[in-house]
Amino acid sequence: MSASAIALPIIFGLIAAGSAIGFFAGARYKMDLEQWTVAARGFGVVFVWLLMAGEVYTTFSFLGASGWAYSKGGPTLYILAYLALGYVVSYYYLPQMWEIGKRHGLQTTSDFFTLRYRSRHLGAFVALVSVVFMIPYLQLQLTGLGIIVEVASFEGIGRTTAMLISGALIAVFVFMSGMRAVAWVSVLKDFLLLGSAIAIGIGVPTVWFGGIGPMFAALARAHPAHLVMPGSTQTMGHAWFISTVLLTSVGFYMWPHTLAAVFSAKSGETVRRNAVAMPLYSLSLAFVFFVGFAAVIAVPHLADSNLALLTVVRKTFPPWFLGIIGGAGALTAMVPGAIIILTASTLFAKNFYRPLFAPAMSDDQVARLARILVVIVTAIALYLSIHNSPTLVALLLIGYAGVTQFFPGIILGLYSRRVSRAGVFSGMAVGVAAVAFLMLTKRDPFLGVNAGFVALCLNFVVTVVISGLIPASGEAEVLEAPLADFRVPPPLRSRSDIVDLLLEERGDR
Repeated sequence: MSASAIALPIIFGLIAAGSAIGFFAGARYKMDLEQWTVAARGFGVVFVWLLMAGEVYTTFSFLGASGWAYSKGGPTLYILAYLALGYVVSYYYLPQMWEIGKRHGLQTTSDFFTLRYRSRHLGAFVALVSVVFMIPYLQLQLTGLGIIVEVASFEGIGRTTAMLISGALIAVFVFMSGMRAVAWVSVLKDFLLLGSAIAIGIGVPTVWFGGIGPMFAALARAHPAHLVMPGSTQTMGHAWFISTVLLTSVGFYMWPHTLAAVFSAKSGETVRRNAVAMPLYSLSLAFVFFVGFAAVIAVPHLADSNLALLTVVRKTFPPWFLGIIGGAGALTAMVPGAIIILTASTLFAKNFYRPLFAPAMSDDQVARLARILVVIVTAIALYLSIHNSPTLVALLLIGYAGVTQFFPGIILGLYSRRVSRAGVFSGMAVGVAAVAFLMLTKRDPFLGVNAGFVALCLNFVVTVVISGLIPASGEAEVLEAPLADFRVPPPLRSRSDIVDLLLEERGDR
């Protein structure tokens, strides 16, 4: 029996299992707008943890991180740094966001801007920017999915065919079950991803070098500059590293689909406990890095660095194991792809189309339009994935540079009553324009600094200056009750603090 004939049934079996879970996840619920977008805000710690892991640890983690470890070396370690800082930041402000969302029925990022600054036009602008910069992230998932299935099936199925089939499956179960589909498929996806990452992270270095330590020793001898800054690049030095870590850590929960997952939690404390537990999941990325670094010597001179992990795994393990890796990788793309499609469709229907063109639309009509947009958003992303294929990390950084421009409006909006609608609108417009100019003219990095971080700094300056010139006029009244009632948590100083916080959820203390 050929290798392809062995791997393909396993890949499609796992994809079918994940799709079936997604199809039936919402069968017992009436899929109104609240249920479809935020699962009626009923998820506890476990489901929120799985849901956020499902959308944070994506094809980027599976292929992009290993690809950059292979092609760029040292700069790739920014990923571990920003994840740790991102959770620290979220520990302090996400519970307040949840509280406001619960009190006022918020479902999207745009809802917050519309409510806080009393401006449907600002909310519509945020929705439009969100959709534009979420498309590269969705493109990342579909491109990665096509690569995974093509390589893992030993070219038994082509990349384009794999993207088309999987894209259709994602669209169908999002259409039917919304946020609940994403959460339930995450259960299977996370189990497979963690198991696969550990197996290949230990197995590949052991087979090729006799262990992880000998692998790093061999890499340091063969390519001594690869593991230090700027690695195998000329532009990604320490300034780029620091600015990229700062950009991505504050932008971590600026992605509209991650904020939608926050709104699905049952309490603010659930969100805070999730911030404590999520870094444990980050440990899996170390094993993915090990594979990328091992591939530098094991499979040198690959034309496409995105193929590094799968190529070395294919040379190391039997076809049946590659089938499991392929199925796990496919679900790793399908879960975040699903919530991105869901969120982008909801944003456009609810926060862009309705306030500007059809203010009389009911929530049921918005839900129907959002479901139609699921097909359109999927089709656009599939077209771009088929006809444009930059590296997966590059796609992620483009999206981060855009959505992080929401950060000043959210953070200053939460903690300052002086920031104004005019200031936030002006700052965000300047930030987005700077991102577009620097990215499109290939000025990233700009003077050694991440272009998105440069744009974010401009955004902050303009927001503060314009807010001083055109002050707010009662725009923050809606936040007074939530901010007055919500307790700012103390810092976690020891492991016992973390244990106590987690035990509270179980009622053991």
